[in-house]
Amino acid sequence: MMDRRTLLTGGLAALAASALPGALLAAPAKPRVIRFGVSSAGVGNPPRSGTGTLDVVQAHRYLEQEFAADGIAVKWMFFKGQGPATNEAMSNGQIDFVSQGALPSIIGRAAGLDTRVVYISGARGNSYVGVPADSTIKSVKELRGKRVAFNKGTAGHLSAIRILDLHGLTERDVRVINLEPGAALAAFQSGDLDAIFGGLNLLNLRNKGVLRLIFDTRHTPVATAPGHVLVRQPFAEQYPDVTRRVVTSLVRAARWSSDDANRDALFSLWSQFGSTSKAMYQEEYAGVAMRDRLTPLADPFILARQREAIADAYRFKLIRRTIDPAQWLDTHYLDAALKELKLEHYWSRFDAQGRRLT
Repeated sequence: MMDRRTLLTGGLAALAASALPGALLAAPAKPRVIRFGVSSAGVGNPPRSGTGTLDVVQAHRYLEQEFAADGIAVKWMFFKGQGPATNEAMSNGQIDFVSQGALPSIIGRAAGLDTRVVYISGARGNSYVGVPADSTIKSVKELRGKRVAFNKGTAGHLSAIRILDLHGLTERDVRVINLEPGAALAAFQSGDLDAIFGGLNLLNLRNKGVLRLIFDTRHTPVATAPGHVLVRQPFAEQYPDVTRRVVTSLVRAARWSSDDANRDALFSLWSQFGSTSKAMYQEEYAGVAMRDRLTPLADPFILARQREAIADAYRFKLIRRTIDPAQWLDTHYLDAALKELKLEHYWSRFDAQGRRLT
């Protein structure tokens, strides 16, 4: 039974609330700031994503221009701790949108984060495995018992164990050293690792003659995993039109980036900061249509990779419970953007195995 103090406090609160004008009780129609998290330390000063559609969004100020007339600021927040750090920030309500790889997105959702995937930021990001140039190791199968590095809880973690699985190995069959990308590169160059898993950044070491590639996913598209842009669902529910406009701005950037006429300008933009040269991007994207790599569509290929990534995360005991991708993916903002920009048929769709659909 409630005491008199509880009843009095509750009554006063109710009276105070009823006295407030309706305008004050209602949630604001727009936020003062949109906080966009990026699961990397970034490159340059001020930091930028350095690659992908998101770098174009930043460099060309698509979001800032979209919301300037509304007086809504855009705050970019970079996290050296990558996916685990952005998940913590999302759980604390410190960011509204986040760009993440597949695994941290899945871990966050499985742990109860109320997020929705609203944009596909990378359809076929490649992964590489490298060994010292003078190593006798010639294949991933030979990594059993060897010292390898990747950053646990990140997209690179899932990619690494899937590559091991393709070659009949598990995470327990190798000696994993959990390192952030920068620390992993330093450890590799100092001779403390027998192999390193990574992305395009490994090509720089190869070009210096200190690393030899033994595997990549360029010819194994089913081994890739998409990147995501997620929204914190309470934000989306409170500001649905703002969320739609954010996604539309991302699609605008994807359209510009996907135009092969902008290929050279795009590679120049990406190579402005960091150690990844324009020539390395040209190699990475050789023979590939930009619109096929930078498509934002949640087509059967992307849906299959997402389902597979969730299943693998559960199979490899990276999450304790599985999740339903159909309830997690929200495409209605993307569908509205494609219709508004008349881009419904601009990007090709691919089947689950990566074959183009007519």
